Amino acid sequence: MNILLLCTGNSCRSQIAHGFLQHFTLPDFVHVYSAGIETHGVNPRAVETMHQVGIDISQHTSNHIEEYLSIPFDFVITVCDHASENCPVFPAHAIKLHHNFPDPAKAIGSEIEVQSAFANVRELIREYLTQFTHQHIPA
Repeated sequence: MNILLLCTGNSCRSQIAHGFLQHFTLPDFVHVYSAGIETHGVNPRAVETMHQVGIDISQHTSNHIEEYLSIPFDFVITVCDHASENCPVFPAHAIKLHHNFPDPAKAIGSEIEVQSAFANVRELIREYLTQFTHQHIPA
């Protein structure tokens, strides 16, 4: 089973989601990828917010969707409206799911407020992916 997590820049939301799915105990036949319709590099604050929950995404790379067009995805999960609206067409069997998470990279305010925005989005993504795995991935 191949799962693609897709956002605009593959820097925050899709990286956080990728980290969670890699961290969850999933069967060996599940392969997780993340990409963007652009590449912006992995956001250091995304790395830090995941580190706070014991997940290391510091070695992740920001990948472009075109790198994965030949992979037969079973699920394509878009995590922002821009990616959902601009997502390339995948083979008919890929199930496309969408959830628009707020972009923590656009958070403004004090350092504490920005860190809080990242943590809030992290927890929204964790909750969504926990439900996704229970519904779509066999135990």
